[in-house]
Amino acid sequence: METFSIFHDLFIKASSKKVFDAITIPDHLINWWPLECSGIPKEGEEYNFYFSPEYDWYGKVSTCTHHKQFYITMTKSDKDWNNTSFGFDLEEIKEGIQLKFWHKGWPKCNNEFRQSSFCWAILLSGLKNYIEKGIIIPFEERE
Repeated sequence: METFSIFHDLFIKASSKKVFDAITIPDHLINWWPLECSGIPKEGEEYNFYFSPEYDWYGKVSTCTHHKQFYITMTKSDKDWNNTSFGFDLEEIKEGIQLKFWHKGWPKCNNEFRQSSFCWAILLSGLKNYIEKGIIIPFEERE
C-alpha cells in the first residue's frame, strides 16, 4: 500500500540540547505547537497534544535518543493522522543544528495531507524563531 510523506529541513543556530528540549519538553512544545501538552521524552511513553476539545490527540514515543532523535507514532487523532509517525533528526553542524523533520505514513495525498505539510512548515519556522529569538506566537495565531 502506497503512503505519503512530508519532509522539511531547517538550520537552527543553537545547541542540540536546546533544540531537543524544544521538541520534547511539554513546557517548550506549548510555545510553538499545541495549546497544552504532557509527556515524557522516553520510548514507550505517551504524549497528549491538546489543541481544543475536538483536537485532543495522543501519540506514543517510538524513538528517543537524547539530543539526536525524537519520533512519535500517533495513536488517537483524526482519521488521516492516526497511525502516522513524525520525527525530528538532529545533526550537529557548524554553529548549530540541522533539523530534519518528517511525517510519514499518510494514507492519501488529500487536503488534510497538503494542509498539514503547509502547517508543519509554518510551525517549524515558529520553532526556529522560538529557539533562536525567544519569540512565542500566541496559540490563536498559529496555523
